[in-house]
Amino acid sequence: MRTHWKRIFGHVLIGIVLLAAGIAGTIFMPAAAQPIGSYIVWGVVVIAFIPATLSPVLKWLSSTFTITDRRIITRTGILNKRGHDIPLSRIANVSYEHSFIDRIFRCGTLILQTSAEEPLRLDDIPRVEQVHVRMTEMLFSIHQQAGSQPGDRA
Repeated sequence: MRTHWKRIFGHVLIGIVLLAAGIAGTIFMPAAAQPIGSYIVWGVVVIAFIPATLSPVLKWLSSTFTITDRRIITRTGILNKRGHDIPLSRIANVSYEHSFIDRIFRCGTLILQTSAEEPLRLDDIPRVEQVHVRMTEMLFSIHQQAGSQPGDRA
């Protein structure tokens, strides 16, 4: 899965505004300033577009998290990759929070409490309530299996 698209919504809007400004600048450019003026306008648009829109969208596309029945895997990065795996057996508690805006977009923050000092916060998780329920079900079954011994009968 990826984080919710709301994370890049503002960056995409900035990109659209930059493209509209480039088109408007080209259309309303005086004939005396053509073609050098258009090259300068589009050069500025491209230079602004890369960090404002392209980089955040590529980072969003290359960042994923995967929840399996054994672990949680996070991967981020465009050129330099960074990954993190957490075994489900190490997770002690799962909670979530979502603001008013998150509730509108049906996403939120999943908080995983492990034995480490800081909890792992996965921001902008789509359908966070469903993910939370599924995670607690998986954790419950893992902790039940860990608690039963090979010779025990239930």
